[in-house]
Order: sequence, then C-alpha cells, then structure tokens
Amino acid sequence: MAGKDSQPVVEGVSSSPTHTMSKPAQPVVTLVAGHGVEGDAHAGATVKHRSRVRADPTQPNLRQVHLIHGELHDRLRTEGFDVAPGQMGENVTTRGVPLLDLPVGTRLRLGSDAVVELTGLRNPCGQLNGIAPGLQATVLDRDADGELIRQGGVMSVVLEGGQVRPGDPITITLPDRPHQPLRPV
Repeated sequence: MAGKDSQPVVEGVSSSPTHTMSKPAQPVVTLVAGHGVEGDAHAGATVKHRSRVRADPTQPNLRQVHLIHGELHDRLRTEGFDVAPGQMGENVTTRGVPLLDLPVGTRLRLGSDAVVELTGLRNPCGQLNGIAPGLQATVLDRDADGELIRQGGVMSVVLEGGQVRPGDPITITLPDRPHQPLRPV
C-alpha cells in the first residue's frame, strides 16, 4: 500500500460480465482503448449503464472504467461498512491518488501500458444500499454552500490499452490549465 509519500498504486482490479453492483476481484484486467475493461458489462464505445441506454443508446460511453480510491474504503470501514475492492462496482481501486480532487482530462497510467483519462464523477446510486443500508448517504455530503459532494469514485475512458494488476504503479498527468473540476457523468 502506498503511504503519504509513496508511489500511488493499483490496490485491486475487478470486472463482471453482467450488470451487477459488485464486481469480483481479478488477478488482472485488460483495458482496451476506446472500449473499457475487456469482458466487463460496462465496456463499449457507447453507453452500457442500463438507465443511460434507455435514455439514448448512442451516447458516448464516458464511464468505461470506474475507479475508487482505497482511502474511501478505509473511511467506510471506520463508519461500520465492510467494503472490499470491487464491491461498489469499481474496476480499479487505487491507493495514494486523490481521485476526487483531480480535474477532467487527468490521465492515469496504470502499470506500464494502460492509460485512462478522467471524464467525471460517479453519481452514487441507491443500489449501494443493497450492499449495506445507508451506504449511499455515506458517500454523499454537502459543502458549505449546500452543493452535493459525490464521493463514490470517478469515471474514465481508456486511451491506451494494457493489462492492469494489483500492485502496479500509477502515474498522474494533469491536463493543461485551466483545469475543469469533475462533474457527474
């Protein structure tokens, strides 16, 4: 695990061929450029999340790979939620990456080959309460102005494919300024 001054790392990788909330942990996942996680139900050039498909199946898939910071799991455990990597639907669990603070367009190199680009925030849905009652509310908050703060991870698209494994290093490349904050996608 990465410490405060350590190299950010991949803590876990997960995928599921079906539309389930939790995704089983895998020893390795393969990211495919413009597509997502090979074999995952949410992979594809156009939207795969069922509610988005109903609205417009031709929309580009800005949610090819879902990432959650392992530090969120740590916090949730202190609040009584025993959540493991993949259980909240993420494909990649990170450690040492301030995912929610990064701007749109940030690129993350996962391991030696794969590169994803952040597109926005995940909008935590009620399905989280199926994991544990109250989980959805725990990953939502309000700022001083009353604006909703979403803490359920970030979404991305795959720019460069490759295999990703737990323990792989993560390299962060910020986009040119001005930076745009992540918004729900």
